[in-house]
Amino acid sequence: MRLLLYTGKGGVGKTTTAAATAALAAERGLRTLVVSADSAHSLGDVFGRSLGPERRRLAQGLDALEIDARQVIESQWGRVRDYLVDLLRYQGIDEVVADELALLPGADELATLVCVEQWAERGEHDLIIVDCAPTGSTLRLVTLPEMAHGGLQWLLRLQRAAAHVIEPLARGLVSTPLPSAEVFAEADRLFYDTLDRLRRRLLSPETSVRIVVTPESMVIDEARRALTDLCLFQLASDAVIMNRMLPEEALREPFFRDRGRLQAEAWQEIESIFAPLARLRAPLQADEVRGIPALVRHGMDLFGDRDPALHLGEAPRLRFERDALGSRIRLPLPEIDAASLEVTRVEDELMIGVGGRRRKIALPVAFARLEIDHVRYRGGQLVVSFVGGGGGAAASIESVA
Repeated sequence: MRLLLYTGKGGVGKTTTAAATAALAAERGLRTLVVSADSAHSLGDVFGRSLGPERRRLAQGLDALEIDARQVIESQWGRVRDYLVDLLRYQGIDEVVADELALLPGADELATLVCVEQWAERGEHDLIIVDCAPTGSTLRLVTLPEMAHGGLQWLLRLQRAAAHVIEPLARGLVSTPLPSAEVFAEADRLFYDTLDRLRRRLLSPETSVRIVVTPESMVIDEARRALTDLCLFQLASDAVIMNRMLPEEALREPFFRDRGRLQAEAWQEIESIFAPLARLRAPLQADEVRGIPALVRHGMDLFGDRDPALHLGEAPRLRFERDALGSRIRLPLPEIDAASLEVTRVEDELMIGVGGRRRKIALPVAFARLEIDHVRYRGGQLVVSFVGGGGGAAASIESVA
């Protein structure tokens, strides 16, 4: 089962691109489900059909739905949410406000992943396409299982240990709502089972992120930062799609000559930044792309004879190397400032920070016995070299052009 996530800056046309991919895939015989994870939910507008949280058949082999995060949370973690509402109300917060505050940060993104995973587990589709929210929300979506896994598990263990000792005494002495065993059991299922399954799904070779851009420098800059974050968390991206490209005949008109020059420069930038990912062009259409026939035509303009579900390209991934020259880790981090990098060793994990994001990489047994020797950033790659002992937990980063 192939999973594609479409993302990009707001307004670049990712919903139309995701819908066109789904319509073309279904036209070519793939059982396809397209899912809207954007709270704005414009997927139904693109298809010209009313959509909701229940799957709706749009055409032969083509299903669609718009995720209702609150409904997923109620069905999956209702006890945890009810406890949080009770706790907030006890603090004097109005019930309506408490109901909203009980939606923890990341809850919408987590609900999206859970819904997608449930449909993937059913095995009813060959291809699931997710129309994600704009780039920042998508990065929270795809990095949430990784970021939450370690810290939340530790917090849950600590809270449960304290509850076993304190709860029997506290219930008779204080009126503050205390979590029940059912609340802990539900939280256990979330942190120990659900997050593990979601991480495995996102890191699967059958999952790819596709980035949609337009020929504008700010949009491309945001896409470049998104690719860096995806590389940091080892999430595969297989294509960048430049949308709304003016056709050659339009560029011959005097009015569009400057636009044509800017478009050509933007395309050269895409070619240099995002190789070896596939770089695709989608033309600016004469009219709105709405309805399945128009979406199929748009998909054909984009993919041509290629199967839209194929792995179109492959970004470099994390590699562990051992040879006569030593041991090292290579991690692609394109187009970043070396000054923003932090690399430290914490027991058997390597902590890598880029700007405000941090990722822990578990070291294999053969590397766990070694220490950091030196760290270099060159050619868009972070290279961490190890020695057999006597090194340090951290090292300065040498930037090499």
